[in-house]
Amino acid sequence: MIESESDDGASPIVTPEHGKMATVVYILYLVALAIGVTALIGLIMAYIYRDGAPYWVRTHYHFQIRTFWIGVLFVLVGVVTSFIVVGWFVLLFWLVWLVVRCVKGLKLLGEGRAHPNPLSWGF
Repeated sequence: MIESESDDGASPIVTPEHGKMATVVYILYLVALAIGVTALIGLIMAYIYRDGAPYWVRTHYHFQIRTFWIGVLFVLVGVVTSFIVVGWFVLLFWLVWLVVRCVKGLKLLGEGRAHPNPLSWGF
């Protein structure tokens, strides 16, 4: 989708409708907690829609892509170390981390705002 210009031509109008596909990606990530393959579908969608998106939505796609790959790292570390107790804590942290990142992203999208730090490893 393309940003539309206001009547005076000064600045683009930001509407939450631009972020509908990014919203779908966040939801697919959350559904992946029950059905894992939906996260991969969300990742592919984020890569596909990223280039044509307005800047404020593009920040969400970057955040989503990083969420997927950092999440894969957390899960791998958790699974490999699950034979010792620390692995279960890593997996629990990943679960909370993923939910918080998705909820925060959905909130920002609903407000029509860019993600303030899409390169963050944190929440």
